[in-house]
Amino acid sequence: MGHREDLLEGAKACLLEKGWVRTTARDIVAASGANLASIGYHYGSKDALMRAAFVKLTEEWGAAMSRALEARTPAGVSREELLAARWDTLIAGFEENRKFWEVQLEVVGQLGANPELKKWLAGIFPEGRAGLVGVFEGVEDSRVSEEATRTAGAFHHALFIGLWVQWIIDPGRAPTGAELVEGMRRALAGEVL
Repeated sequence: MGHREDLLEGAKACLLEKGWVRTTARDIVAASGANLASIGYHYGSKDALMRAAFVKLTEEWGAAMSRALEARTPAGVSREELLAARWDTLIAGFEENRKFWEVQLEVVGQLGANPELKKWLAGIFPEGRAGLVGVFEGVEDSRVSEEATRTAGAFHHALFIGLWVQWIIDPGRAPTGAELVEGMRRALAGEVL
């Protein structure tokens, strides 16, 4: 690996170990074996490197989830059972990648003080929403229409973020996939009470 890749790997390790706020450029240099000047040369700034590391971690999580969904998707089940199984796979991914999800929460907490980070994160929302539609429909993200991204993708994204935050706070009381699907059914049927 070259310095660019070493820096990215070092930044990923620091994000998972120390989080967004506590990671310094010197931490990344120590973790990567690169020199301090190489951050500016290869990435322009520590913040740009941190965003690149965050994106890389997210891509790696997405690839791992795709493999897990493929392996854990039951055949010959109802739509409700399929959705519940896919939600359960995502929930299992929270435990398997707890540090990653804690970093995600920390990044969200930085948005008020970091408008550039907020703008960048908002810019990648459509891709994430299309990805979630792809997860639940079992299709490649590239096949998801703009309308599906804007509607079903936003719905899945809102549900996913709410579930992830609930799980980080109290995993024992976060809903299961079956409970989420039953909640959706009740809400749509007006049978909440």
